[in-house]
Amino acid sequence: QVQLVESGGGLVQPGGSLRLSCAASGSRFSTYAMAWYRRAPGKQRELVAGITPSGGRTNVAESVRGRFTISRDNAVNTVYLQMNSLKPEDTAVYYCNAGYYNGGAYYAYDYWGQGTQVTVSS
Repeated sequence: QVQLVESGGGLVQPGGSLRLSCAASGSRFSTYAMAWYRRAPGKQRELVAGITPSGGRTNVAESVRGRFTISRDNAVNTVYLQMNSLKPEDTAVYYCNAGYYNGGAYYAYDYWGQGTQVTVSS
């Protein structure tokens, strides 16, 4: 089992940047693939970015490609989401998740953080 705690959200102007962090408890962090999801008001939850257990491979949604980067530091059990060139449509609650890859697709375990609000507005 793993517990996840997100931080780093806030209010930012369009074009600005934020870095989200997700701290994980437990000794098996390095065995999990990790991902960031988001849910905007009135919309379905969206997979934003994923990263393999070693950090050697990542994938990001087309909607954020070139602007968002996912990374991890297994030494401190933390996964990050660097968000640049933020747009109002990036406004959402962002969630960290632990899961696995199979056939190139990310699958979520039922391990979620409480979420962190990101608001992009002038």
